[in-house]
Amino acid sequence: MILLCYDGSTDAQAAIDHAAQLMPGTPATVLTIWEPFVDIMTRSGSMGIGVGWSDTYVDDQKIDGASRQAALQTADEGAHRATSAGLVAHPRIASRDGATAQSILAVADEVDADLVVLGTRGLGAVKSFLLGSVSHDVIQHADRAVLVVPSGELGEQRRDRTANAAVITGSDASSRVLEPT
Repeated sequence: MILLCYDGSTDAQAAIDHAAQLMPGTPATVLTIWEPFVDIMTRSGSMGIGVGWSDTYVDDQKIDGASRQAALQTADEGAHRATSAGLVAHPRIASRDGATAQSILAVADEVDADLVVLGTRGLGAVKSFLLGSVSHDVIQHADRAVLVVPSGELGEQRRDRTANAAVITGSDASSRVLEPT
């Protein structure tokens, strides 16, 4: 069983396509995580400022229902993509409970996944440090195999960067790799 993490991004699409190429016919669960409104407000630190101070009543259950529905549509889209690519897939949604990686790994336990597959957004080191990385957190805390697949565009950028690196041999016969400017 493969757990495919899917948010609709090109990275997530690439992850599904790659998993299907490697393991055609394998059963898969396509997971989309959604976050309850109150958790978003708590995490952002706003706690209703701009909402709670107005005369407008916010129906968090209505917002959560819409968020769940959007997540289900995304998971359905991913399951359709996975099935079209050759996997035996069905959609699943889960609400974020703590960190996104924690929620992914909880579902991996529930479905007894042999492999967790997800895309990477290709965040640079600084952005990754500041924002965190779901794929990094999944890898660091997983008790099962994890496959992280870059989007085709990101993979191409990385290949180009490597191909454009110049190797210079100095008079002392040592080699250095210089990054292109």
